[in-house]
Amino acid sequence: MNKKDILELKHRMKKTHCTFTRMCGCYVNAEKEIVLTFDENFLNLEEEELHKYLEIAAKTLSGTPKDNLLELAFPKEAEDEGGKQQFLMGLKESKLKNHELVMLLFRLVIDNYEYEGNYLILLFHDAYDVMKKTNDNLSLDESEEVYEYLLCSICPVTLSKAALGYLENDHRIGARKRDWVVGAPDTGFVFPAFTERSTDIHSVLYYTRDTKSPHNEFMECILGCPARQTATEKKTSFQDIVTSAVPDERGRERVLYDIHETLQEMVEEQALYTEDKKEPDPIVLTPKAIQEVLIHSKVPDEIAARIENSYTEKFTDEPPLADLLVDKKLLNAGAQARREEELRVEMQQLKDELGHTKNELILAQNTAKAISDFADTNLEAASPQTEEPKMASEFDVLLRVAPQKADQITTQIIGGRRCVIIPIEENEHIKVNGEELAEQTKN
Repeated sequence: MNKKDILELKHRMKKTHCTFTRMCGCYVNAEKEIVLTFDENFLNLEEEELHKYLEIAAKTLSGTPKDNLLELAFPKEAEDEGGKQQFLMGLKESKLKNHELVMLLFRLVIDNYEYEGNYLILLFHDAYDVMKKTNDNLSLDESEEVYEYLLCSICPVTLSKAALGYLENDHRIGARKRDWVVGAPDTGFVFPAFTERSTDIHSVLYYTRDTKSPHNEFMECILGCPARQTATEKKTSFQDIVTSAVPDERGRERVLYDIHETLQEMVEEQALYTEDKKEPDPIVLTPKAIQEVLIHSKVPDEIAARIENSYTEKFTDEPPLADLLVDKKLLNAGAQARREEELRVEMQQLKDELGHTKNELILAQNTAKAISDFADTNLEAASPQTEEPKMASEFDVLLRVAPQKADQITTQIIGGRRCVIIPIEENEHIKVNGEELAEQTKN
């Protein structure tokens, strides 16, 4: 069953499209004891209950094909008289009206299903009138076939948490009564499979919520089919193969990232060259294909040889698909680590360049100082020695006159001594050592 087939069935899990005829149930406690069973005409259910049951049925068709949803093929012995496929065929043909066959299935589940706690087994019967479709996916008002099938959902039943709530009868807030609540399905199946919009009695569609632990005992003991690995299990096995082949932890992360990056590129390239509105063909990673992936990822020869040997041993019978093997979290973490490493390298380069520039600057400064010192030394040797100007304190007489008087100052020898002659007009004043001379002194 492909994604379109599954979605077509899931689309019917609404009141406006639903044609379920009958529903049977069995409530089992943790001691594997049957608490109650029931048998209902589905369309006679109260509307609120009907919607809740349809939600459970739709959940049994949810998830990723080949991971949550696995198509299992019946082996020859299962289709022989007394085999599991023959038993399911009889149950389907009875339209769940044969109480003994219904109880046989309930007991088969109770005896083989490994689950700790209470759970509810639900069985639905449906007859879907499949309408023909044109090449452009338009429905024609003409029936192609009637697809009659069973849908089984096994749901955990857990006790609700203690909490406060509104007690309507007492009109107050108080401790809410704890109830046993039916949860989303943990496991289930659809029989027969709906392959290419047609009945396939040789296959059954199996559902598991937990893709890491998909209840192999249900596939083998209850449905009578060989267990298949989910995509999650295959991804984990592949990671283990690579990590075992690369002894160095840091190198291991690098190899894993390079391989997953190559796988992602293959998937994107496949989608790019696929015609519009068509789902791309899945890339099956055969041992030959994984060899090419390792070469493209530049994995060292010795490590690549170890990976190839382990991969061939593990996945020869059922190789994984490339798009389901790609680990998005690993790719994101690897890309982040690569960006951080590139930033570290860039920062180190900048530090090295800064250190080099600093050394060049120090060298230039030292060279300039040496040149300056050399020039000063040579100028001092070449320049004539000149007397330093005397300080003001070394003079006995200091004169400070107005600029216009400077040209009038003269010296004369009077009484054998040299005297400074400064002509003074009537309106001019004289100060000597800060004291103004009297008028008579001027004359």
